[in-house]
Amino acid sequence: MTGGGIYPALAVLQTLRKDPLDILWVGSEGGMENELISRLDIPFKTISAAGLHGVGLARLPGNLRQLWRGYRQARHIIADFQPDIFFSTGGYLSVPVALAAKNTPQIVFIPDIEPGLALKVLIRSADQVLTSTTESERFIPSHKNVIASGYPLREEVTRWTREAAQKEFNLSADLPVLLVFGGSQGARSINQALFPCLPALLQKAQVVHISGTDHWEETSAFVQGLDNSLGERYHPFPYLHENMGAALAAADLVVCRAGASTLGELPYFSLPAILVPYPYAWRYQKTNAEHLVKAGGALIMRDEELPGMLRETISKLLAHPDQLEKMKAAMRAQATPDAAQTVANIIRNLYETKQQKGAQIHD
Repeated sequence: MTGGGIYPALAVLQTLRKDPLDILWVGSEGGMENELISRLDIPFKTISAAGLHGVGLARLPGNLRQLWRGYRQARHIIADFQPDIFFSTGGYLSVPVALAAKNTPQIVFIPDIEPGLALKVLIRSADQVLTSTTESERFIPSHKNVIASGYPLREEVTRWTREAAQKEFNLSADLPVLLVFGGSQGARSINQALFPCLPALLQKAQVVHISGTDHWEETSAFVQGLDNSLGERYHPFPYLHENMGAALAAADLVVCRAGASTLGELPYFSLPAILVPYPYAWRYQKTNAEHLVKAGGALIMRDEELPGMLRETISKLLAHPDQLEKMKAAMRAQATPDAAQTVANIIRNLYETKQQKGAQIHD
């Protein structure tokens, strides 16, 4: 397994671990997944890898050398482990591993609606292509076998109920809850737009704010200036891991980026959203956001519109619970709660087919 979309790959892995299968995760040296995988006690190998898309000419030769070194490392790993199935969710690291495993049946999952450069390469040789939604089919060659499996969610996300989440964060059931976050690294522009709004928003709602660890010092300083009565309604965190599902389950409205996880998490929790696509991944995140807007579950806002529009947009939505209910229903209609099981079943079926063919050959 390799994971550019680390979390959906982990969700599938959690499901597969219930089977008597040998699983090996191949990641990048120093990658963010190293800590996540080590917590789960999953066999883990690393290779050298570097991206090519958007890389300047000065860095290109060095990155190419790293990819070549990664490919050679991947060949040794594949020769030693001898996998029956190769499963990937993208990322530049997955390309050298896929090339090394070219004689192995391959399943590719596309987390975002539009596949990135690495995934476009992987799709060419994939035996099975899986997607978060049917919208992705327009980006995939028509001769490929495509199944819209939905976006797989981890057990630690889906285990939360609204009541348990409210208790976890000491939230009142009598006030709406606004969740604000900017992805795993946080988002300075969202934080900066939120701070001036908070005194007014806290008059009518509770706010769970995940600032990102890089922006925690700035957020902590802001908290000191809040009125005590309002401060009780403000719940800031630098980052949430196991409890991210609780934040989503507790919320009535979310302001966030439009990464691939929004295609699975927001529908699962029927959570209306104001989506702010990351400017430097605008094309991919904008496509994700537009899908949820078209479905009726979200509004879209450009990064530069945040200072002038965020407070008014949030206030209008909170003041019209009937509109929020319609958005919740629209989000709920997009949910695929069994996605992890669906993907795991596809992997199992391909594995069993390979085993049967192998048995026939030996007969």
